[in-house]
Amino acid sequence: MKKLSIYFSLMAALLLGAGMLTACSDDDDEEKQEPVVNPEPEPEPEPEKHDTIVVTPHHFDITVTVGQQGGMGRKVTTIMQSVASLEAGGQVDFQGQGGEINATYSMEAILKGKYYYQVPFSADRFTKFEFKDDQVQVVQEQKFQQNTYACRSYCHAWENDSILMIMAADGDKTGIVWTELNTNDMRILREGKLSISVAEGWETLTTSGILAYRESDNRFFYFYCNKKGKGVRATSEDYFHVAVINGSTMAVEKDTPNTEANEMAGSAYGELLQQTTFFDEQGNLYLVAFDNNEVGEQGKLLRIKAGETDFEKGYNGFPNSDGKLLTTQYLGGGKVFTFSRNDGLTEDDGKGGQKAATGIDSYSHYYSIVDLNAGTRTRMSFGGQELDYSSGRFSQRSVFVPTENKVYFGVNTLSAQPCVYIYDVATGSVTQGVKIAEGYYFEQIRMVEEDSYTIIK
Repeated sequence: MKKLSIYFSLMAALLLGAGMLTACSDDDDEEKQEPVVNPEPEPEPEPEKHDTIVVTPHHFDITVTVGQQGGMGRKVTTIMQSVASLEAGGQVDFQGQGGEINATYSMEAILKGKYYYQVPFSADRFTKFEFKDDQVQVVQEQKFQQNTYACRSYCHAWENDSILMIMAADGDKTGIVWTELNTNDMRILREGKLSISVAEGWETLTTSGILAYRESDNRFFYFYCNKKGKGVRATSEDYFHVAVINGSTMAVEKDTPNTEANEMAGSAYGELLQQTTFFDEQGNLYLVAFDNNEVGEQGKLLRIKAGETDFEKGYNGFPNSDGKLLTTQYLGGGKVFTFSRNDGLTEDDGKGGQKAATGIDSYSHYYSIVDLNAGTRTRMSFGGQELDYSSGRFSQRSVFVPTENKVYFGVNTLSAQPCVYIYDVATGSVTQGVKIAEGYYFEQIRMVEEDSYTIIK
């Protein structure tokens, strides 16, 4: 028994020693490991990337008249209809379709985005409306407060997407009144009267004048002239004025006659019917004007360079003029889409003779592309031939759609029914679009935006 006890004691000692050796070995390994400081976290998977596209759909509002061309307050039936597309295929008919708009409102209106703005025939308020379901649907109205305006007789300029400046001659046309609106809720923000009055020896001021706003230095440019007499027989001073107005104080900082052209176009109704001003990418301001000479009203496109307040001496961006320049639309890259009149044409005077084809209904109007960089002007052609002359002039008869880089323009020719043509800016090609039913006079195309939505791809 004693031997056995010794044996078990020896075995226990051996096992205890082995455990101690093992423990020492583990401790040594732990001491040799480098401590880990701020370990890097496991990388998270990158989120999937998506393309976000904001889409602003649009439609077109086409305006026609019945019996004769419209504009300048002619008492003619004026019908508007909304169409989704102006591409070729079928025709736009107004028999039992569209809505007559000239009972309360006029064709002369301001359009921005999806809303129209104007002073209605009641001449007591500013109205914001949509044209939906073949009728005018009033969104909001603002009664006049201090200053009053007449339907069709005022000019305007947008200071940003929601602030609109309205300006016109006052009631007796001896001064200039202005009103600034927030078009989001049609509140009148401020209003007043410019320090401009009729010059000595003259009787009245231009009815509306032309207004442009230069955002870079917060300046308004107001173009006007002094006149004698009334209506079409009124005479104007030799050169119209350029008034530079501080946008913050509305103080007239400068008011001088120009030396580059006799009159500005569209001065009776601002730019309610047609576009006569634009800015290019460099911030240069352009204005449609004309000279009165032995040929007739010779169109010009004047320029005030960025940062300047006077017209550039000797500059005319409308080359080879053969008559009055009526509308412009800037397409970018120095290209301008224009609508003008050939004052060298004649027509039957109804008495067995001929007269100048310069009337509203005369077939003497046509479209061209002006390249400001090259100093050229090219008349619109289709199928290898220049488009026939069109009648009608007192409205914006074309619309530029930047997202498509296309211009849609309508014509009223003597030999064919009215229709729309489409000019592709990138390729320079012209295709025929939708036709307009016979018996109507094409007047106006407007591109109306609809509610935007977002696509995530």
